Amino acid sequence: MSKPYNVVSDLAQLLDLYWDDPAAFGEDMLGFDPDDWQRAAMSDVANYPRTSIRSGQGVGKTAFEAVLVVWFLCCRPNARVVCTAPTKQQLNDVLWAEVAKWLESSMVKNLFKWTKTKVYMIGHEERWFATARTATKPENMQGFHEDYMLFVVDEASGVSDPIMEAILGTLSGPENKLLMCGNPTRTSGVFYDSHNRDRSRFQTHKVDSRDSKRTSRENIQMMIEKYGAESDVVRVRVYGEFPKAEADAFIALELAELAASSTVQASGDTLHMGVDVARFGDDETVIAPRIGMKVMPLLCYNKQDTMATVGRVIAAGKGLLSGDSHLRFVEIKVDDSGVGGGVTDRLNEVIIEERLTGWRVIPVNNGSKPTEDEQEHYENRGTEYWATMRDLLQEAFSKHLQGEPVGIELPADDQLIMQLTQRKYRMTSKGRLALERKEDMKKRGLDSPDRADAVILSFVTEPEMQYSSERATGW
Repeated sequence: MSKPYNVVSDLAQLLDLYWDDPAAFGEDMLGFDPDDWQRAAMSDVANYPRTSIRSGQGVGKTAFEAVLVVWFLCCRPNARVVCTAPTKQQLNDVLWAEVAKWLESSMVKNLFKWTKTKVYMIGHEERWFATARTATKPENMQGFHEDYMLFVVDEASGVSDPIMEAILGTLSGPENKLLMCGNPTRTSGVFYDSHNRDRSRFQTHKVDSRDSKRTSRENIQMMIEKYGAESDVVRVRVYGEFPKAEADAFIALELAELAASSTVQASGDTLHMGVDVARFGDDETVIAPRIGMKVMPLLCYNKQDTMATVGRVIAAGKGLLSGDSHLRFVEIKVDDSGVGGGVTDRLNEVIIEERLTGWRVIPVNNGSKPTEDEQEHYENRGTEYWATMRDLLQEAFSKHLQGEPVGIELPADDQLIMQLTQRKYRMTSKGRLALERKEDMKKRGLDSPDRADAVILSFVTEPEMQYSSERATGW
């Protein structure tokens, strides 16, 4: 990367020496002694546009942020830094006070003036500065434009999506950067997504308090004894892990993540395929192949008409059959409501036309009544199917705690995990569980759970669907 030198002479050497090395800048100019994680994360901030760090308490993230603020001001011409946090106390009394502390004892303090809400380069006050803005309104984050700009979001899990969206919209230049840090308190939002479905767009780090030389071992042990080693309090405040689930999430995050990190052998003579049909629009058409308790990588498509979907299902089935000599049968379970009905009808025609022996299409209507034994517990068939998946994942987690093989594998697919764990539920006036409607999920800014639905369809087995290999021959 070419480095500009048309800056004040006092900064020319800083630009040359520390452009890509904020850790060395912190050591030489501020007397900062970085931990290994701080050094690695600082390098990411220097070299990539977006960095996200989830951590336990007391690991030195505020000092890390403050050093980066001073580095960016010194090592980028006409730099603009915007610091924000969910509360005024966190921003002014914690983060901004930390910036002032490091500046006061630094070798570069004579280059700057600073107040309670602003640090600016002497002689360049209008363009070259850092400012503190509380994350209360989206408009607080707008109106900043500069070639070299850094947004620092402290306690990022607590910053609402509209404000984060305003920040992301502001960062449009090639040398605009975003740093998010915080305890991972929520399983939704931009900060959560940066470590899950959007992780390919971010440099991510997780910092466990137990691995930091800055934390109190006595305090950590006290928290573990008080709240429990697997409690959400300890997960968030010590391990730097997201909580198991929000209070009304239908499937806990840790259940889905365990299955996605497990490995099982594909076994059995039947290929199960769950098909969630979207046709056109922003939603996805998803094919979820399963053999035994192993769900294969998902096949996902946008803006496909029903005939194209049929072709892809048939091709996927034939491809998997040809690659596994043990497979003899294919069960295709299609969400039959809406446009899915056309897929069901055409699949049946193709199976007859091509004489695909051992293939069966099973239409599924998630809005229909639950099976007879479950009508007192669930509002509809879709909620019942999701509950079946939740029970499978809970059983796998119990085995894991007992040191036994988990017995189920999901694809390591960030969007799938997000969709499985962010859908909420409610209790009806009749005491039945009901899944959050897709329309309500979209109002919360979430995608339609197409991948999750397809996987859950692949596990659907009703009494009328059960069959023996002997009965299936000659379908």
